[in-house]
Amino acid sequence: MTRILITGGAGMVGLALADALPSRDIVVTDLARAGLPEQVSFQRMDVTGSDPDTIIAKVQPEVVVHLASIVTPPQGMTREQAFAVDVTGTRNVLDACLKHGVRRLVVTSSGAAYGYHKDNPVPLAEDAPCRGNPEFPYADHKRQVEELLAAAREQHPELEQVVLRIGTVLGAGTDNQITDLFRRKRLLAIRGSDSPFVFIWTHDLARIVKRAATDGPAGIYNVAGDGWLSLDELAKKLRKPVLRLPAWGVKAALAVARPLGLSQYGPEQVRFLQYRPVLDNGRLKSVFGYTPDLTSSEVFDLWQREAGL
Repeated sequence: MTRILITGGAGMVGLALADALPSRDIVVTDLARAGLPEQVSFQRMDVTGSDPDTIIAKVQPEVVVHLASIVTPPQGMTREQAFAVDVTGTRNVLDACLKHGVRRLVVTSSGAAYGYHKDNPVPLAEDAPCRGNPEFPYADHKRQVEELLAAAREQHPELEQVVLRIGTVLGAGTDNQITDLFRRKRLLAIRGSDSPFVFIWTHDLARIVKRAATDGPAGIYNVAGDGWLSLDELAKKLRKPVLRLPAWGVKAALAVARPLGLSQYGPEQVRFLQYRPVLDNGRLKSVFGYTPDLTSSEVFDLWQREAGL
């Protein structure tokens, strides 16, 4: 049987993946085992230090699924601390995989790696460049991770890679900065922008990661349900009004609000609202061999019902 080691396995995706794979075949690592079933083998791992080398040497996995990442930084976390997990942590895991003969590395990247740019094609295919904006730590870190992985593919082709560029994940209990936007009394939009969203269901994502870790083909794949939704379409589903403001006005307001502690976001947040990457999932379906059960619209409908909205 394939021995699979999962980093960041106590998060939402890791828990779903641990439930989908035979417990005898996996070792889950994280800072704590919160929520993991008792039958699942667990090792404490801090990816920012020497733990990846020590534990991968000990476990000798055939496949490593690297989920450890900072999607929504907790209050007080600095950019340097997030970088240590996202970029340094990935480098440590990658180096350990190469050193100890791991056959395949599965990495959950993000559509944010493409960056938030006016000239992004709609939709974006996997051959589009990764231009994660420096002003967005998560997008910038995912771009740097993608550069590490690309260099490793050139220098170490013996290590198979499956890189999953994931859209917005929604499912039961999902609660993050994206869902915060949908819970507001009015949805904020930038005048002249559709602000599109693509979604992937948590259960679809778990199945995709499972396939990537077992019998799926190596490669780079966008992960999203079919289609996308504009902010107007989301507002209609939520039966909420849309507040449309000019980009310059929102930038000016945020430039004042953040220094005063009235907002955690600065003027750069306008680009996030204007130019969200729209992911083309054609390669996921035709090459990877997985068609998501739910479209982007159906994923949102399911989350909306479960969230009581």
